[in-house]
Amino acid sequence: MRGTFTGIGVGPGDPELLTLKAVRLIRECHVAAVPVSDPGLTGPVCEEAERLSSDSSCAAYLEKCAAYQIALRAVPELASKPKLFLPMPMIKDKAVLKEIHDRDASAAAELLDEGRNIVFLTLGDPTVYSTCMYVHKRLARAGYPTALVPGIPSFCAAAARLDMPLAENREEIHILPASYGIEESLRLPGTKILMKAGRKMPEVKKILVERKMDAKMVQNCGMEDEQIFNSSEEIPEQAGYYSLLIVKEGKGGEKR
Repeated sequence: MRGTFTGIGVGPGDPELLTLKAVRLIRECHVAAVPVSDPGLTGPVCEEAERLSSDSSCAAYLEKCAAYQIALRAVPELASKPKLFLPMPMIKDKAVLKEIHDRDASAAAELLDEGRNIVFLTLGDPTVYSTCMYVHKRLARAGYPTALVPGIPSFCAAAARLDMPLAENREEIHILPASYGIEESLRLPGTKILMKAGRKMPEVKKILVERKMDAKMVQNCGMEDEQIFNSSEEIPEQAGYYSLLIVKEGKGGEKR
């Protein structure tokens, strides 16, 4: 009997925000799949826990994987699970990415054929800009049992940290990948959530300041080095990868 591949959202950073279902499935799984953006990993690697020495490259991948570190704090037993390291490089070459994702899915399929259940750990929610879905949809198309466990999205957690609503009454919410140009999208009505700003932060900040937009940002939400910025002017140009901006329609969230 084939195993099941489950994408699990571990939330934004605080391990106390994992759902009970996520904790149970992580505890019960046979293998934990860990996404690796480091270009040094060129192909999928499955390692038993006892073979992961502290000085190995795979151990370093675990240290750098935010989703794994969050889950580990909630489920210490995760440390004793075999790990499937899957390359997920941050590149835009579609042909290369397709080949990599195909290999990732094939590696997962081999373990599923052995009857082993796999959980893929991902930040936030697996249905929102998650690398998990590249593997999930390939396995689903091939007829393997798949499932998704929702996690608290970063924008919901950020709004909670800012002690503010994302939308009220008839307000719209727009989720925008800020790394792909946002000039026109920022003219949309309602609340704009800017994700993936990262390296584009200088351009994003310039637009927000010039248009005098009501923006707040949370960096590393729920993590030990979390930072909050309460205006467009406060937002640093050199922001980290896990930075999320919430842009309201007018000052104080009121429509102009």
